[in-house]
Amino acid sequence: MLDYKDIITKRYGLGMSGSKIADLLKVSKSGVNDFLRAFEKCEDLGFPLPEGITNYGIAEKVYGKATYAGIRDTSYELPDYASIHKQYENKSNMTLVYLWNRYVRKCRDEGKKFYQYRQFCELYGKWCEENYETAHFNAIIGQTMEVDFAGQTFELIDKITGEIIPIVVYVAVLPYSQYVYAEGMISTKEPQWIDVNNHALEWFGGVPAIVVCDNCKQAVIANKDWIEPDLNKDYAEWADHNRTAIMPAKVKKPKYKSSVEAAVGILEKGFFHDLEERKYFSLKQFNADLWEGIEKLNRKPFEKKEHNRYYYWEEERLELMALPSMQYQYMERSIAKVSSDFHVRFDNAYYSIDKAYVHKRVSIRATATTVKFYSLSGEFICEWPRAIHKGQWSTDPKHLPSSYNNYGEWSSTYFLNKAVSVGPNTVKVIKAVLKSRSLEVQTYRMCLGILNYSKKYGKPVLEECCKQAVEVDRLKYSYIKNSIAAVAEDMESTNASNAISEERNRGAFVMDASKMNVETLLSRSQELAHRKEKEADDE
Repeated sequence: MLDYKDIITKRYGLGMSGSKIADLLKVSKSGVNDFLRAFEKCEDLGFPLPEGITNYGIAEKVYGKATYAGIRDTSYELPDYASIHKQYENKSNMTLVYLWNRYVRKCRDEGKKFYQYRQFCELYGKWCEENYETAHFNAIIGQTMEVDFAGQTFELIDKITGEIIPIVVYVAVLPYSQYVYAEGMISTKEPQWIDVNNHALEWFGGVPAIVVCDNCKQAVIANKDWIEPDLNKDYAEWADHNRTAIMPAKVKKPKYKSSVEAAVGILEKGFFHDLEERKYFSLKQFNADLWEGIEKLNRKPFEKKEHNRYYYWEEERLELMALPSMQYQYMERSIAKVSSDFHVRFDNAYYSIDKAYVHKRVSIRATATTVKFYSLSGEFICEWPRAIHKGQWSTDPKHLPSSYNNYGEWSSTYFLNKAVSVGPNTVKVIKAVLKSRSLEVQTYRMCLGILNYSKKYGKPVLEECCKQAVEVDRLKYSYIKNSIAAVAEDMESTNASNAISEERNRGAFVMDASKMNVETLLSRSQELAHRKEKEADDE
């Protein structure tokens, strides 16, 4: 429910517009403006508000008697859900689509406004929750898609760095047919989340009226009372685009998405064991194996009833709403500066830009699969496939100058001159790093990173670290990064020990080692003895 008291105070006390209030409260602009229009028409209520009145009191005066679904537009005819539920439960082969069409015909005959199918199903689900605890969980053909992440993850090995990247598996299921879709993801951010939901709808061949999701941050910002959860803005827009409704499950209540929970259990106890034993170097290969297993699962006969998931899905897809003509595309927007290596860093990856834009700021517009670059004036520059792993470089040689050494600030000459001021071993490491990539320009940031350690730890420490790298033949940025702190600590300990020795020996007479020879000591002893004897004789 909207905070009606706060809206009224901000509008009539502070003079704010409906749009400004909606932005401040993070709610729908149309919802705020619709309420303000209804409030102005209300004869029983005005500003200032009566002392002690609550939001529910305001709602009753503005809209009339509140219903189970909260505040609704009373100009729409409310379906007789008690009768609808009775028909659905007692008549074989009855569907909500058929009952909705009957409701629409009745409204049209009586000249009344009617709810669209999505809203009809959403209100029915809420009515069931209030009146029949178990009815909400009945699988209704074409009504619901449940989505969640599997608890088990898999490993993707980066071909270049050897880094282990976790693969998270998204799972979606249609409860009526139990038809399953799954897809591996190496990023679960909003763009990828929107992408896998699009793929699920494609797999199912249509759009259900309701999507039941877990309370993950990609879908839900807050879900305190379950009735009116605060949805992620992008996921809410995705739902509007597809004409479906998002209904998050109650927090820590798995039974509210029991079908997808069961599907995850089947996967984790089944062929997930086979996937776990394999090594994957590309997400494409992992998903190919995953989809092969999902296809087999969907065509595997049920143990406790006839047919299989595919059989019931062929019936259910006819009841799903049609897919939109174009998929909803999540768009990230950002502004970044082109560095001296002619690349822009975006989402922990690097993309080359034409040399004409070096040191200039560019606009970035990214979807889950592509990254496009524009000048700040809106002129298109170039487009790249989105990187699939952290630290990936995408470089077009046409974007680079013919000679790096004569263009811009960063070049091999620049970094080698810096290395010379540190020491010969640092020069060897920088030379090796410059040759480590097919395109020299892709190594400039690593060279800069190595040389910048001299600012933090000092040139002697960096030179000693590079010396050790040369000795073990590990002339790489990663070796310097992972070992320089330990080198600095060892050198600091050694310097401290030397300082203590110098302090201890300060002012002492340092004797030549030859003076402590045994023969020399005996010879001196004999001389002293002869000298004493001679002095005694003289007396």
